[in-house]
Amino acid sequence: MNLESPKTSVNQSAQYLFDSLSDVKNFEKLMPDSIAKFEVLGEDSFLFGLSGMPEIKLKMKEKVAPNRIVLGAASDKLPFTLTAKIAGVSDTTSEVQLFFEGEFNAMMAMMIKGPISKFIETLSMNMNKL
Repeated sequence: MNLESPKTSVNQSAQYLFDSLSDVKNFEKLMPDSIAKFEVLGEDSFLFGLSGMPEIKLKMKEKVAPNRIVLGAASDKLPFTLTAKIAGVSDTTSEVQLFFEGEFNAMMAMMIKGPISKFIETLSMNMNKL
């Protein structure tokens, strides 16, 4: 299953956005209002839970400055990645888009497609909070 957020314009440089997203503590600022739990587990991983959904542990998988950050599920039960692609528009403006890729059976994909789409859209729209 592949999902993508709309591109979001942010009044920050690509390097600033990259540095902000490289610090997993900053993901708490991006979370939706329905966040039930957020816990930093280390410098490259965090755990979060949304109301009515199981808790998910994400781990930093790859960083390519200043254009790409890849987070992945720490568990093999639900293998997926969340990739942030950052494009500098000017010295003070950049665009960011999130891509979710996961391998799920048809039933699971059907159940999580809506909530995950809404989740990555919210993360993307909250980039201006960084």
